[in-house]
Amino acid sequence: MSVKIQIDPHYARYQSTGAIISLQEMLIQRHAAKNLDYLAHSRSIAGISGLHLSKMRGRGLDFEEFRPYQPGDDIRLIDWRVTARTNRPFTKVFREERERPVIIAVDQTHNMYFGSQVAFKSVLAAQAAALFCWLAIDNGDRVGGLVFSDWDSALIRPKRSRRSALHLLNRIHLYNQELQHVKDPETHREPEPGFQPGLAHALGQIRRITNPGSTLYVISDFSTMDEKALQYLNQLSQHNNVICCMVYDALEESLPVPGIYSITDGSHKGALNTHSNKARNRYKEQFQHRMQGLESDLEKLRIQLIKIRTNQLVVEQIRQWIAKSS
Repeated sequence: MSVKIQIDPHYARYQSTGAIISLQEMLIQRHAAKNLDYLAHSRSIAGISGLHLSKMRGRGLDFEEFRPYQPGDDIRLIDWRVTARTNRPFTKVFREERERPVIIAVDQTHNMYFGSQVAFKSVLAAQAAALFCWLAIDNGDRVGGLVFSDWDSALIRPKRSRRSALHLLNRIHLYNQELQHVKDPETHREPEPGFQPGLAHALGQIRRITNPGSTLYVISDFSTMDEKALQYLNQLSQHNNVICCMVYDALEESLPVPGIYSITDGSHKGALNTHSNKARNRYKEQFQHRMQGLESDLEKLRIQLIKIRTNQLVVEQIRQWIAKSS
């Protein structure tokens, strides 16, 4: 089967391909993130408000400067080291802030280890997570998240530092690498004690690090979406800006042109016969029904949805969503 894909050369160098993503590919997404018209839209549609500095100076979280002591200043803020060095009383000045931490939940379960063109869903999910991570860091936000598989999960509490971003990206990379062994009986891992696979359990964990006013990205194929997961999404969306990113493959959307195709799940091989028009139409209708159901559920909760297709550029699809939402 031959498929022509139009790729914008401006973004093509940032596109990840194949079944596994490298850490280097995730790091270069910082350059791709700079190509998005982020700052122009973030406060209105992307949901990442970033660091909001008030005009009032006071006792906030971030130190701003030293200045000579003035009558009426809080004597508790006098910096005695600077005062001793200059022989003049100096006080610390802080700037009050309002911020919106960014939380990124990334699905790296076996259902994501699938792809028919360009890259696997797990790779696109990792790449999208890296883009959102760098966008937040470059905008001065705190970043944290959750990476979950079929046997384990890693929870990273949000911090405003490049080290925190690298920690999250490294975890995503490790979980993505482990997917290579998901069908290997010699290296296959059993779930950790007390761990429950699925989106609902992941969202339950996310609530532990998501404070009101956060932006939450949920990147998944939503194949394990159930009533419990919807309940958690509803709770999270009450006081946070939730954005769901559905990653899907062209082969999930519709069967290829009539023929017999070789397929594999990593350990077994089989053949896919697509000659039946009835079967192909039913297959396409099932996907459309599932997509419409997800869109309807999220719309009721006022949750935004980004659709990410594996055979198209991630950064371009996000850019198009931003432009459409503005």
